[in-house]
Amino acid sequence: MNVMSRDPIAAALPPQPRVYGGVNWTGLKTLYLKEVRRFWKVGMQTVAAPVVTTLLYMMIFVVAMQDARPPVHGVPFGLFVAPGLVMMAILNNAFANASSSLIQAKIMGTAPDFLTPPLTPFELLAAFALGAATRGVAVGTVTAIAVWPFAHFGFDHLWAILYFGIGASLLMGLVGVIAGLWSEKFDHLAAVTNFIVMPMTFLSGTFYLVDRLPEPFRTISHYNPFFYLIDGFRYGFIGQADGNIGIGMALTGALVLILGFTCWELFRRGWRLKT
Repeated sequence: MNVMSRDPIAAALPPQPRVYGGVNWTGLKTLYLKEVRRFWKVGMQTVAAPVVTTLLYMMIFVVAMQDARPPVHGVPFGLFVAPGLVMMAILNNAFANASSSLIQAKIMGTAPDFLTPPLTPFELLAAFALGAATRGVAVGTVTAIAVWPFAHFGFDHLWAILYFGIGASLLMGLVGVIAGLWSEKFDHLAAVTNFIVMPMTFLSGTFYLVDRLPEPFRTISHYNPFFYLIDGFRYGFIGQADGNIGIGMALTGALVLILGFTCWELFRRGWRLKT
């Protein structure tokens, strides 16, 4: 068609936004890759550093105290502790990825970079949550490889390792989204990490059997969702559980759905992003 024969009125109109049918896979993929490349670019800080921290825990609690700690659940203490340390790395890094990404975008004024494109609240949620889960799984995998020479763990129930490992990564990624949206400065984010995430992680049975705690601490520990994540993850390696695996599976799935809906609603409103 001759260019001069085009409708002059239509040519004068501004370009219309692209209309996407269903999911904007291009935008979702781009934001997801941006989240992955953001932490991978500083891999020494985001991947290698957690591995070093976990190895230090192994040196303190296993190597230095190996003769002073009896077997737990019929397995050596190092084998009991190792899965919990791997899960701690997963939880902390999945949370850190989503929360730090959002707080940096707010402070540096780059939030419009992902608010302006035609991305729905679900697509924003999926990109940030999956990016955080990717970091959690990646750090957990590298950590497990680094810890294996000290523990020599096997894979009794691979499905439990995958379910609780991926579930924990998604769950803490969603918690990180909420914390990142709520925080107005890095001090707020540090408060969440130091006073909520870290205490719940250390008091979840990583280094001890919860059933050996006196009451009411034993009962209180069973209300800590991190306990079920670590216990289910450890069950996949040693075949022994401190709690009810069925309850842990149901609780993990329910929390992912509840937190996912909460994050979707916050993105839909533009809470602390558009104001």
